[in-house]
Amino acid sequence: MSEIPPGPVPGELLEIAVRVAREAAATARRMRDEAIGDVQTKSTDTDVVTAADKAVERQVVDALRAVRPDDGVLGEEYGDNAAAVPGAVRWIVDPIDGTVNYLYGLPQYAVSLAAEVDGEVVAGVVRNAATGDEWTATRGGGAWRAGRRLSCSTEAVLGQALIGTGFGYDPRRRAHQGQVFAQMITRVRDIRRMGAASLDLCLAAEGRLDAFFEKGLNPWDYAAGGLIASEAGMVVTGLNGAPAGPEMVLLAPPALFEALHELLTELDASGGP
Repeated sequence: MSEIPPGPVPGELLEIAVRVAREAAATARRMRDEAIGDVQTKSTDTDVVTAADKAVERQVVDALRAVRPDDGVLGEEYGDNAAAVPGAVRWIVDPIDGTVNYLYGLPQYAVSLAAEVDGEVVAGVVRNAATGDEWTATRGGGAWRAGRRLSCSTEAVLGQALIGTGFGYDPRRRAHQGQVFAQMITRVRDIRRMGAASLDLCLAAEGRLDAFFEKGLNPWDYAAGGLIASEAGMVVTGLNGAPAGPEMVLLAPPALFEALHELLTELDASGGP
């Protein structure tokens, strides 16, 4: 009876992810001025994609294939090329998270790259291409930035919590999200919307936001950042027992989770189009 080969080691996958993400972030930053004139739209007129988004994702895919040619890749711009074999690795990449910030020269855009095995993210990196800040995590190995292990906020009072969020590009969804925002703003310390979900999740992981929620995120928006937040001690989930996903991504410290979950449920934050 032949032995089953061991699965990939998360630390080894993280090493690949960090190298690839750093190279991709350098390309994104270098291309900003030369590619910014080539702007197209995706789902709506305000949902933009630049030539750099496509070029950076292609660079990431090529770099991954060079070292792990049999792995699958789920990318924002080019879709899914996923290996279905049990134990196989699927990489999840957002080449430039925060494209509107990128378009306007705001320093909040990132390369996000995660490695998933059998549906579970085991390694991830988010690198702010504008500033060089970088967050990493492996499943069970903690979350880190600049050599420091991260711990999330210990805030337990909703009225004192600084909450991050984001808005979709569909006008109907924005209208619903705006209603949620208007009802929430008087019940928390304040709300921040910075335009790059992967970076928001990392800021929450180190306590620079107390919590975060958003409806409409895709796997490439939260795969790496969600692992980083979870490894920093946050509860990462959806609403009413659902896992994190397109209907809702919610992350909060354990002491704050129940109150924020109750408020989001009351406000029907996962509802609307």
